[in-house]
Amino acid sequence: MLYYLFEYINKVFSPPGFKIFRFLTFRSAIAAITGLFLSLYLGPRLIKILQKKQIGEAKKADGPKSHWSKAGTPTMGGIILILSVVIPVLLWADIKSIYIILILAGTIWLSGVGFLDDYLKVIRKFPNGLIARYKLLGQVIIGFIVGAVIYFSPQFHGVNTLTTVPFLKNVNFDFSILYIPAVIFIVTATSNAVNLTDGLDGLAIGVTTIVMLALAVISYVTGNAIYANYLNIIYLPGSGELTVFIAALIGASLGFLWFNTYPAQVFMGDTGSLALGGAFGILAVLIKKELLIPILGGIFFMETISVIVQRLYFKYTKKKYGEGRRIFKMAPIHHHFEMLGWPEPKIVVRFYIVAIILAIISLASFKIR
Repeated sequence: MLYYLFEYINKVFSPPGFKIFRFLTFRSAIAAITGLFLSLYLGPRLIKILQKKQIGEAKKADGPKSHWSKAGTPTMGGIILILSVVIPVLLWADIKSIYIILILAGTIWLSGVGFLDDYLKVIRKFPNGLIARYKLLGQVIIGFIVGAVIYFSPQFHGVNTLTTVPFLKNVNFDFSILYIPAVIFIVTATSNAVNLTDGLDGLAIGVTTIVMLALAVISYVTGNAIYANYLNIIYLPGSGELTVFIAALIGASLGFLWFNTYPAQVFMGDTGSLALGGAFGILAVLIKKELLIPILGGIFFMETISVIVQRLYFKYTKKKYGEGRRIFKMAPIHHHFEMLGWPEPKIVVRFYIVAIILAIISLASFKIR
């Protein structure tokens, strides 16, 4: 909203200094600051409300015993995140941009799906929350909408089904008629992957912040004709506006991490994790970097694969030997390291280190070609 106000002031009065609000880098910086302060402001207040209403994490019998002491910690803190992202974006971004419309719609939609799941689990006391197929349906719907808009929109004409192939110069992959199913799969997979990663204090939000820092750089150069041409990547006019959204998300995430770091004062719940994962997937789709997801989101990928492998191996050995066996002591893999005796903060920091390395590799992929 302020973006249009300052544009009007510039056009009518042309006051000195106001032209700075046209610059994407400035608006991104101020969106990050706004998101950070909103998160720090809303955090204590929402935590107090959640505590008063006794909206806390339930005891997980299938989780590590060391986590039982976390029962009762306020959850649904994803509300802090979403408000601290949406408000700065509405203030500082061009909300008429198709990129901003799609990323906002996807993030809010998936946050709503996660909120419903948290509500049913924590407030209505349904053991499994939202039935899995309904949660999946919510993810599929937004994936279909995003995919269909990109596929049929004239703004993406000529590149709608293309994606950049990492490490290969001037090579793009064409999803062709499989584009919409591919987008549905990506959005569903990434939203669930971050949800699985959200098992240790500060883990999911910290890794997401690192991933978003890399995405901010990628979205900025993708929307800049000179940089895109220099790096031989698909140039998408207007996609740089996503940098404002990503910056707001980084600021909001840092503010939330203040309360979510070990020992956590609040958990984001599915309200936050599904939205963050979906935002990651949709951003990768919008800037045509879908094939970079397993590298940039390597931590999320590893967490998901560990669960899939564990379940498949358990079923296979149960069928073959009559008794299910496990590869990991517990899945997702962060719990495996807990069972090995690693302190929770050590696991989180080491995962951060791996995430930073993967982010650097992802950025380097644009030059090592």
